[in-house]
Amino acid sequence: MGVIIIAAVLFLVVLLGMVMFAVGIYNRMVKLRNRFKNAFAQIDVQLKRRYDLIPNLVETARGFMDHERETLEAVIQARNQAQQANQQAAQNPGDPNAMKNLMGAEAALTGSMGKLFALSESYPDLKSDSTMNNLMEELTSTENKIAFARQAFNDAVTKYNTSRETFPAVLFAGAMGFQEAMLFEVDSPEEREAVSVSFA
Repeated sequence: MGVIIIAAVLFLVVLLGMVMFAVGIYNRMVKLRNRFKNAFAQIDVQLKRRYDLIPNLVETARGFMDHERETLEAVIQARNQAQQANQQAAQNPGDPNAMKNLMGAEAALTGSMGKLFALSESYPDLKSDSTMNNLMEELTSTENKIAFARQAFNDAVTKYNTSRETFPAVLFAGAMGFQEAMLFEVDSPEEREAVSVSFA
């Protein structure tokens, strides 16, 4: 009888230890997931700032390059698509499809902005316009902040993914609903190059 009680106590201690161990893993994964979601929130703030700047930039440019209407409209359309993709990704930064859509939309926006900047070089009055220069400075500052925020997000995602893929968390993570998160990667040649927004 005493052996059965000792065995039952040992079983309960081991079971309690396993439960505590699983709770510890779960709590760590929640903390890491919240960190990368917070890091994405920082990207979201900067992307919204950029999306707000782009219509002002296009309107200013329109006054000087009205016959480049197709390029100006392409920038606004790409901006709207990127803004919509960002809203979907902001709801769940851990959703790989939402992140893929955002990366594709951001690549398209970067490409259309690059065309706008290239065309604007042909307009000396636009290059010397103070409103345009101020908008370009704000855009440059915002692009730098986006790059820093994206790096912080990718660092947080890497830490989360590494934690979820290492033993012993790998045994529990999937069952507890912790899916792999996607990095916010640069996937277009235009985006890999620094955006030149200087009119000086």
